[in-house]
Amino acid sequence: MRYVWTLLAFLVGLVPLVAPLAPVPHPALTVATALWIAALVWIAPDRPEWALLLTAPLFAVNNLWAQAITTIVVFTACRRLPRLGRLWALLGIMTLLQTAFSQFQESYRSMPLWEAVAGAVIGSVFFVLFPAVSGMLLGRRKPMVRLLQERNEYLERARALTAASARADERAHIAGEMHDMLGHRLSLISIHAGALELTTARKAPQLHEQAELIRTTSSLAMAELREILGVLRTNPEPESLDEDTGTRSDIAALVEGSGLAASLDWSGDDLHGADQRTRRAVHRVVREALTNVAKHAPSARTRVQVAVQAGRARIQVVNGPSPATPGRGTRRGLIGLEERVGLLGGSFSAGPPVEGGFRVAADVPLNPPAQADLTATEAVEVPPPLAAEVLTVPRVLGGGCLGLLTLLPIAGALIVLLLFALLNPTQMNAPYFDSLRVGVTAEGDVYEEFGLGQLGVDGCSRFRTSHNPDLSYKLCFRDGRLSSKEQERT
Repeated sequence: MRYVWTLLAFLVGLVPLVAPLAPVPHPALTVATALWIAALVWIAPDRPEWALLLTAPLFAVNNLWAQAITTIVVFTACRRLPRLGRLWALLGIMTLLQTAFSQFQESYRSMPLWEAVAGAVIGSVFFVLFPAVSGMLLGRRKPMVRLLQERNEYLERARALTAASARADERAHIAGEMHDMLGHRLSLISIHAGALELTTARKAPQLHEQAELIRTTSSLAMAELREILGVLRTNPEPESLDEDTGTRSDIAALVEGSGLAASLDWSGDDLHGADQRTRRAVHRVVREALTNVAKHAPSARTRVQVAVQAGRARIQVVNGPSPATPGRGTRRGLIGLEERVGLLGGSFSAGPPVEGGFRVAADVPLNPPAQADLTATEAVEVPPPLAAEVLTVPRVLGGGCLGLLTLLPIAGALIVLLLFALLNPTQMNAPYFDSLRVGVTAEGDVYEEFGLGQLGVDGCSRFRTSHNPDLSYKLCFRDGRLSSKEQERT
């Protein structure tokens, strides 16, 4: 691609030989400027400082096409310069050099000083300022995009680690509950086995050995359970859970003690006969949902619904919109609930409904299988970004602005070329003026050589001279032929 841009720059520099916008310099000088601008395009990515400074000599030659290509050189060089202070210093020196070299052009030498300076300033705005700003913005876009990508990857990893940590904490919490529940059962077995051992020692000596085996086995199982599951407990003082946990009275107590404007709607049977794991899950879902409402929307009305039917318990906690802006939590509690419900073979969802607010819903079996399917919870998958995270209005506008900034230097250069071609009076030398013959010289020959000049209200064209800024040549044409010519003093 670098070769293509260099070749295009060289070809554009040769355009004045076939389509001049101003008096054409010597053909050899035109070819030299084309080679010069092509070389600058080639070295701009590697030597941006030298490329910027070496554009100045091009403005001493009346090759507007080659000067237009300097916008590409400035744009490319400014993308490669990371230090803003050094870049602005180079641009200032470059502008001064371009203004100084432009005074060597015949068109500038024949102008008043203020017109020459104004023309140089306007040219610097389009040939230097616009492409420089565009190049700087584009050059800093790639590092910024790379930084944002790294930040996004970090946040994705952090989100995955947070989810994994929440799942591990919930499993540890479940293990602690299992330790308490099974420990209580095994303690009862051990106590009854000890009583059985004493009874058989007196009344059935032949069963004494088996009774002793039951007692020692239950005691050993209790010790092993404490050793395996006890280390997983993250809370040295776990919450108090009893036989009423998850029942209607327990959920009603949670709703009443939440301190929120909450109501309970219970339909179906009570959960006294349900599995303990299910009742604990119902308790945890309602408690965590009410805790989140108290944190993020304490003034919102909340509705707790529990429906028990067809062997399943369906829980839904919905709060309305809050007048205050809700804070963004870590979602650790919700992830833990999802893990707990998933281990029971149920489903869980949490998110804002269409009408606003927040909704937490869970569906768990009353009697989950003893061997839960853990395959769905083993892998922690990072969800793909939402469409709103990928395609946002600022990013769409940013992409459009980037395209405009890229096209702006080119459009600006074309505008400057048109202004020079249309508004800058073309210079005519004295020998050519003397060679013009009234009634003989064709209108097309003059316009092809010097352009339209400056058209007056009388329909005649006026051309500035190359030797006297106060003198202009007035040429009038009729029926395609020169009808009169004269010199005018300004």
